[in-house]
Amino acid sequence: MFEVVIGLEVHAQLNTKTKIFCSCPTSFGDEPNTNVCEVCLGLPGALPVLNKETVKKSIAFGTAINSKINQRSIFNRKNYFYPDLPKGYQISQFEIPIVEGGEIFIDFEDGTTKRIGVTRAHLEEDAGKNIHHGSVSYVDLNRAGTPLLEIVSEPDMRSSEEAVLYLKKLHAILRYLDISDANMQEGSFRCDANVSIRPKGDTKLYTRAEIKNLNSFKFIQKAIDYEVKRQSEAWEDGVYEREVVQETRLYDIEKNETRSMRGKEDSAQYRYFPDPDLLPVIVPDEMLKECIIIPELPDQKRDRLVGDYGIKEYDAAVITSSVEMAHFYETMIKEGAGAKNSITWLTVELQGRLNHGLTLMNSPVDALKLALIVKRIEDGTISGKAAKDVLDYLMEHTMSVDETIEKLGLKQVSDDGAILAIIDAIISANADKVAEYKSGKDKLFGFFVGQTMKESKGTANPSMVNDLLKQRLNS
Repeated sequence: MFEVVIGLEVHAQLNTKTKIFCSCPTSFGDEPNTNVCEVCLGLPGALPVLNKETVKKSIAFGTAINSKINQRSIFNRKNYFYPDLPKGYQISQFEIPIVEGGEIFIDFEDGTTKRIGVTRAHLEEDAGKNIHHGSVSYVDLNRAGTPLLEIVSEPDMRSSEEAVLYLKKLHAILRYLDISDANMQEGSFRCDANVSIRPKGDTKLYTRAEIKNLNSFKFIQKAIDYEVKRQSEAWEDGVYEREVVQETRLYDIEKNETRSMRGKEDSAQYRYFPDPDLLPVIVPDEMLKECIIIPELPDQKRDRLVGDYGIKEYDAAVITSSVEMAHFYETMIKEGAGAKNSITWLTVELQGRLNHGLTLMNSPVDALKLALIVKRIEDGTISGKAAKDVLDYLMEHTMSVDETIEKLGLKQVSDDGAILAIIDAIISANADKVAEYKSGKDKLFGFFVGQTMKESKGTANPSMVNDLLKQRLNS
């Protein structure tokens, strides 16, 4: 039996308006090679100037994960040659990162948690992008110089599930801090997974393979699972030392497999040395005090929601898994919707209807409308079943909740007299079943409820129907 050892390196693009060492914009999707200057292009004599906001955002992140903030850090040159790296080196941090140490706690469905250590988080510039068309390749340098925070974990994860939980928690922290949009589709949250195996009980770290540039939680899990299977089979077949070497691998989505990309360099091959064009980064005490004031984070919000509203810890964890969902939920509560009903209508009903590019951010039904739907259920205006029809209609049409209820004729009848009239007519038409019910066939009660709701076309208040039927049938 083998134990899996996983460490993750995440590159999170910081959401500054300009790049890390120049004033070019960081906007996504612009025409290739339009957001560039002498610094981005690595032209001789161009000097980098550090973007102060990147330092502030790094400090906020370090504070959030209980790290040591190095008030003196330095930038290094990481030397390698690649078409999308015009200078022939990348400016990064090596010996002294701005964020050192830290921890992130992941949550399991059974309520347990696990601490994952963070080795460091350092600032660096992104490279450009290679675009391949058949036998021709193009280079777009718009992304060159975009500020990245590289977050390196300890090898503390023991399964692909733990890796995904860690990434989701890290993703949420970045979004809560509002230091990165962490958009995986646009490449602003990219992950490299270092995967190795070892016999159960062994503490030695064996040869690891690095799976490069994974950008979806689903494919990260699949890539890790495949790599674990590949290494385990090599060990069992006696070819581990020949087939499992220190290398960088790519994950093929179509074939669901990893394949060798290149040998893995070590730090000596990158020939790190302090960048002579950049002074050490000195963080004054005043700036540090300003940056360590951070907003409520996912774990704190989860605990507060449990305490304030009495909801289950698992439900609170789901709600706080994204800042957008947490904001949506708390807006519903402020509008007067019940805490527990809001969870169901947000996480099950609305989320289940969001497809074809719809998200909470652009949903046709916003928090105010969904809150009002919940309130109309709770005040007896509509039934839960009718509320689903209202939600379906509002996903397709622009109209108020109350107008929709009226238009669809879904308002519940809560008038005793109107409901009793329907009940009396049904009892008169089914005298034989009334006699069977009174003789002890209690299951027939459901028949009378169904007939009453059918006759009222689903508009009778179910609770009142039950109470009034019991009065009539037991009299």
